[in-house]
Amino acid sequence: MPTETCILTTKDFTILEVMRDRCLGTGDPLAPILKRKIESALVVFRDDVPENVATLSSRVTFSVDGRKSDTRVLSHDQMSSAVGLFLSINTPRGLGLLGLAEGQEFALVNGDGIEERMLLEKVHYQPEAAKRQKDAIAAEQSASVKLKPALKLIHGALNDRPKPVSASPVPADTDGFDDPGPSAA
Repeated sequence: MPTETCILTTKDFTILEVMRDRCLGTGDPLAPILKRKIESALVVFRDDVPENVATLSSRVTFSVDGRKSDTRVLSHDQMSSAVGLFLSINTPRGLGLLGLAEGQEFALVNGDGIEERMLLEKVHYQPEAAKRQKDAIAAEQSASVKLKPALKLIHGALNDRPKPVSASPVPADTDGFDDPGPSAA
């Protein structure tokens, strides 16, 4: 079998180890997939995982044996809402996709004993990449806020306020009132 590599965050790796420890024995269909994933894992911190890698809660598009593509969100538990939206890593296909990079394939044997080849086509959303982007935007905004001048309050400025002055000179023979009123209309 060719050398496989999957990239897992420390959290995803820990979850797979717990799943392996809870396996029901060698008859569990997830046991060989868990073994392959754990043995071939490149474990990285969440800030270091490439944005084209499928992690938990990632929305991915994949195909099985070249058939029509499907888009799902990789989840840890079985989801009862939004049928067809989530793909649990407690299923062979969900577990097979976890840790793959775009364009990478993973072969597994399904419940009928037939080999399936899954291709990860696209990672549309990855929570780790979204968090990095959000943090970068927040850091950029806080840096620009620091460049703005601060408001300076001067005590007693109200008492030293100058008297209002007219912008146009007022002739000496008038009282400064130049509106003829409605009768002039």
